[in-house]
Amino acid sequence: MRINHLVFAFLFLLFTALTAQAVPTPAPPAVKGTSHMLIDFDSGRVISSENAENRTEPASLTKMMTAYVVFNELKQGNIKLDDETVVSEKAWRKGGSKMFIEVGKKVKIEDLLRGMIIQSGNDASIALAEHIAGDEAIFASIMNTQARKLGMLNSNFENSSGWPSPNHYTTAKDMAIVAMAIIRDFPEYYPIYSEKSFTYNNMRAQQNRNLLLWRDKSVDGLKTGHTEAAGYCLVSSAKRENMRLISVVMGTKSKKARADESIKLLNYGFRFFETHKLYSAAEPLKKTRVWKGEIEQLTVGLQQDLNITIPRDKYSQLEASTRLNSQIVAPIKKHQQLGELTITLGDEIIATRPVVALRDVAESGFFSSMVDNVLMMFE
Repeated sequence: MRINHLVFAFLFLLFTALTAQAVPTPAPPAVKGTSHMLIDFDSGRVISSENAENRTEPASLTKMMTAYVVFNELKQGNIKLDDETVVSEKAWRKGGSKMFIEVGKKVKIEDLLRGMIIQSGNDASIALAEHIAGDEAIFASIMNTQARKLGMLNSNFENSSGWPSPNHYTTAKDMAIVAMAIIRDFPEYYPIYSEKSFTYNNMRAQQNRNLLLWRDKSVDGLKTGHTEAAGYCLVSSAKRENMRLISVVMGTKSKKARADESIKLLNYGFRFFETHKLYSAAEPLKKTRVWKGEIEQLTVGLQQDLNITIPRDKYSQLEASTRLNSQIVAPIKKHQQLGELTITLGDEIIATRPVVALRDVAESGFFSSMVDNVLMMFE
């Protein structure tokens, strides 16, 4: 009887384990909006998307692109946070959301940035554009140049605020790209997006319109947008443990809806996926024979960090394979591609990356090269 119980217990545990392994990752939740994208910041894996490359009006999400240009000007040293600019009548008169700057008054760049990011001030956006380029239309051309460099191939900006214009458009995918670029390229300025309120000129504090800053402590950005044509939009970012996700939700029906749909996506991504850093840039992967070189063994690796995003509890099933060129002959330049690394999960290829030389290798002397020529024929 005791043996029968033990056999039963063993079979039960085995069945439970096999059943648990067989449970697939659930499909992404349905999102109430015109388009959306959920993407991992480190790996770039798109976890969920719908109509993400369809053109749409960006509304005040435009101000992320405006901020990117301003941050870049700060980084290049062309402007400083404590620089002051005189508010033009155009900036002062602009309708929509406002920071409430006054015409003819001097305002610091740092205040204008907060007024644009936290309060979504159209007046602040125009004042920043005019300070940097002298004219908002010229500034918009700079925005478009930067957007192309970032790979935002389906966006065109005609102003700095997101004011509706016939040829002013973007996509959910492009908004994810600029959001990731802000976090990656300007970590010193990104914390502004998590500030919940801003007070300017002794006026009553205006609150950040991103409701998720109050609802979820892991959320630390980024930007809301709304016009009648665009609907209610939200680009949000959250970090839980070592994983950061970017969510873009376009064209919902209300402020609450854009927050609800965004947190739904973020929760799905964090619950059912995990991100791992597999290799660091310049980390030695293996050594390989070098022919006709000043050294015989060359260390190879990756030029950039390799992060992957996979369904939870699948890490142990990952496999890595490295394929190198059949004969590697000097001279070799550092970062020259010599092969390829492939990461697979079952039958799915998760990532492929070039395997490169981690140092230069000069050609050997005449005698050594002649010897290697002979050996290579047998190799």
